[in-house]
Amino acid sequence: MKLEGKKIAILATDGFEKSELFQPLETLKNEGATVHIISNKDGAIKSWDDTNWGKTINVDKTLNHANESDYNALVLPGGQINPDVLRIEDSALNFVKAFFKSGKPVAAICHAPWLLISAGVINGRKVTSYKSIKDDVINAGGNWVDEEVVVDSGLVTSRNPKDLPAFCAKIIEEVREGKHEAQHA
Repeated sequence: MKLEGKKIAILATDGFEKSELFQPLETLKNEGATVHIISNKDGAIKSWDDTNWGKTINVDKTLNHANESDYNALVLPGGQINPDVLRIEDSALNFVKAFFKSGKPVAAICHAPWLLISAGVINGRKVTSYKSIKDDVINAGGNWVDEEVVVDSGLVTSRNPKDLPAFCAKIIEEVREGKHEAQHA
């Protein structure tokens, strides 16, 4: 198993894009990783599936009980609601920043780069995102490109659910590589 012994955090709340949480979750588990769902709330969180609420998933730890030091990497699913809610939570932003400060891989897809913008970690980084937040990324100093998956010193970004196979493959690769000296906050 490629990721046996590795622990990965997925940070999400109500309104996460269903496929952008569940597909990385299953892929990482199938590779042998332990994966925890971290949220700003207890209990179960609801996905957004096209035009309505979708499948739920139980939260393993709340942000006030989660420590970056317990994990090898962080995954940020998109959806419009999820990152927009989390980006105003100081505990979520501090959790994201901690992964950058420690040089650990971070993966963000779709609208999740909003969290990177609010955490102040996107300036000067080559990234992609959902096209509707391209200007937000550029205005925050990110070097936005329209590619399926982009890796910049441990930061993995993708555009949308169609990119999930490439996104998941790069997460696995980056977790296997470990810390990245060039990853920065």
